[in-house]
Parts: sequence; structure tokens; C-alpha cells
Amino acid sequence: MKKHIGLYFGTFNPIHIGHLAIANHMAEFSDLDEVWLVVTPHNPHKKKSSLLPDYDRLEMAHRATQSYDKLRPSDIEFGLLQPNYTVNTLAHLEEKFPDYTFSLIMGEDNLQSLPKWKNYEVILERYHLLVYPRVYDLKKTPTLAHHEKVTYIKAPIMEISSTFIRNSIKEGKNIRPLLPASAWEYIDEMGFYS
Repeated sequence: MKKHIGLYFGTFNPIHIGHLAIANHMAEFSDLDEVWLVVTPHNPHKKKSSLLPDYDRLEMAHRATQSYDKLRPSDIEFGLLQPNYTVNTLAHLEEKFPDYTFSLIMGEDNLQSLPKWKNYEVILERYHLLVYPRVYDLKKTPTLAHHEKVTYIKAPIMEISSTFIRNSIKEGKNIRPLLPASAWEYIDEMGFYS
């Protein structure tokens, strides 16, 4: 039987306990064998200038996940054309790992905006989407919520934002409880976001 991998894409700028809680929940309470946290160099919907260097974000993800057996950071997008489009990454992964089956992990807010993604119809046709609940403005059921390839997972609702963390560090606030200890130590050691 093919190994089933959940792909959790993000800039992880920085990775925080909300990311880990969702990734671990998906690994433990779905039929996934592993969850790969795909560190995205350049999300087409975000400014690249606001991001830490790719390898620093990857290093934080490695440190944060080292004690989780089913979580793996991935740099698969580092060698692909930027900005990174999920549909291109999926095609690359299928070619590189023909013995694996891939599903996408995304928040309900991303499911809502999925029709704006490049070739989203191809993604829906070829991959299963595991969706976790989010609280977001003007919440209404996403149009694709009842699509046959979409499965809602009753994961904890985590309303922690990397933007909030970055801004808080800049303001000198102690937000250590929101970060895995190893990621906080790296941020502190390198003087990131301050």
C-alpha cells in the first residue's frame, strides 16, 4: 500500500504552536502516515520581503518537529520556480515520489479562497483536501465545502498568527508560550524579528 502523506504548506515565518497542533492532529487523527510541513520560499499571495531567509525558516521547522515521529519539514519548493504554486509543487512531488499518495491540509479560510489558486480545478480533481476549521471574517460556508474531495477534520481551532508573533517580538513582548521552545531559542539567538 502507498504511503499517505499530508502536505501542510506555509511560509512558517515563524513556525508556532498552532502549526504544530494542527499538523500533529492531522497525523494522529486521520489516515495519514506522515505530515510534511512544506516551507514555501515565496507564496504568490505574500510579500517576499517580509520573510526570513528560506533556510532559517526551514531550520526552525526542523528544530520544532524533531520530537514528533510523524512530522517532517520539507524544502521541496526551494528548487522550484518562484513564486511557488501548489499545483506545480504537487506535480513535482508525484514525479519524485511515485510510491506515495499526497493529500493537502488547509484551513477553512484557504478552502474559501481556493478558486483563486492557479489551476485549482486540477488540484481538486487529483488530490484529497483535509480541511481544519478556522475563525475568519465574514465566515460563510466555502462553496467547495461539500465537494467529494474535501473532508473536514475536527481539529482544534488555533487562532495564532505569525504576523502577531513577529510584531510582538518587534515590540519587545514576551510571546515565548506561542512558540516551540527550540524555535524561540533560534529566533532569540539570531535576533530575528526585532
